[in-house]
Amino acid sequence: MNYEAKLTALGLTLPNPPVSAGAYVPTVRTGNLLFCAGTIAAFNGQQTHVGQVGKEQTIETAKKSAEVCALGTLANIKAAVGSLDQIARIVMVNGFVNAVDGFADSPAVINGASELFLAVFGDAGKHARAAVAVNGLPRGSTTEIQVVVELK
Repeated sequence: MNYEAKLTALGLTLPNPPVSAGAYVPTVRTGNLLFCAGTIAAFNGQQTHVGQVGKEQTIETAKKSAEVCALGTLANIKAAVGSLDQIARIVMVNGFVNAVDGFADSPAVINGASELFLAVFGDAGKHARAAVAVNGLPRGSTTEIQVVVELK
């Protein structure tokens, strides 16, 4: 399966791989698992979604923010292993939503990332997940995701 061709067919492109913003690396491989550091909503170094859901962002715009996070994560995976075709499956997605107090719809927001993974990888995109509302994320990002993938 050519997953990059699938992205193109969906009208999506990968950004340049996001660089780490601190004392960490974008990915760590151990055996056939690749652990991906948190990726915020930025495309080619430019933030796309800033602010809290329920204030500056809606559930729909935040869902798009989570999709942008997923694309950035895929770019880091490709940079680490050379091709998205090295992905055997998406194992785990931890999603964080910058939201106002009491926000209870984090799963609807993080669906932006989950649905992208399902559209691109099919059954191999089915994953375990957490979706958590928080009161702030790095650089004011609306969303952030962390991903674990199994490699071939």
